Amino acid sequence: MGEAQRHTVGDVTLNYRIDGSGDPLVCIHGVGSYLEAWSGVVQRLKDQFTVLTFDLRGHGHSSRIRGRYEIDDFVDEALALADKAGFQTFNLAGFSLGGLIAQRMALTHLERLRKLILLSTVAGRTPEERTRVLERLAALRAGTPADHHNASLSRWLTEEFQENNPAVIARLRERDAENDPDCYAAAYRVLAETDFGGFLDQIRCPTLIATGEADAGSNPRMARYMHERIPGSTLSILPGLRHSILIEAPEMVANLMRGFLTREETNHG
Repeated sequence: MGEAQRHTVGDVTLNYRIDGSGDPLVCIHGVGSYLEAWSGVVQRLKDQFTVLTFDLRGHGHSSRIRGRYEIDDFVDEALALADKAGFQTFNLAGFSLGGLIAQRMALTHLERLRKLILLSTVAGRTPEERTRVLERLAALRAGTPADHHNASLSRWLTEEFQENNPAVIARLRERDAENDPDCYAAAYRVLAETDFGGFLDQIRCPTLIATGEADAGSNPRMARYMHERIPGSTLSILPGLRHSILIEAPEMVANLMRGFLTREETNHG
């Protein structure tokens, strides 16, 4: 994999990596995660794409910046790294919170995007879904990332995967224990309180939407909701999978992404 590099944007120093060669692709991870979450996908795509992965502010080896985070902080920092990498325009993939950041970027900086990939992300939450995610935010603020992690494992990964991959689970636990509780909660607040459902019809670039069939939070209903509102979008529901599709099914995700990114778009307009 490419060497870790650092780039400072305002008061945040971001840890990032560039792998491969070919069309530019920026990948944004989810809450409490880090750039390595994309490793399995990057390994399979770097023969055809120049892939930029990075740790969001407050995550991994990027600055553990305190205080309230806004979605536009994440957008601006991702764009600054794309600039640093020399990506005038690029393909953009976001997972979970990363998918919300990607939606926001498509709504505010569409001219920078070639194609958009929204993985396991949220839009159009029902009142019940809003209540549940706010309850998780409250529990997270009251407890620790480790408590949150233990409570979430069954939402993220199938039991079969957990049983068959103890080393992966141990590594996830270890990385999770390294999270700063305040930074984790600051990022989780953005995930819990952000919803672009009403604006999605403004996204005018080729878009792929995918989620796990058994993902309780970023559920298939939401994926269909996004698909119905983003003109000309493509929808893929991944059978049997829960939330952490990057960890459990990187090959399936990479194949899906490659197929979508290399497809010639037919112009309907």
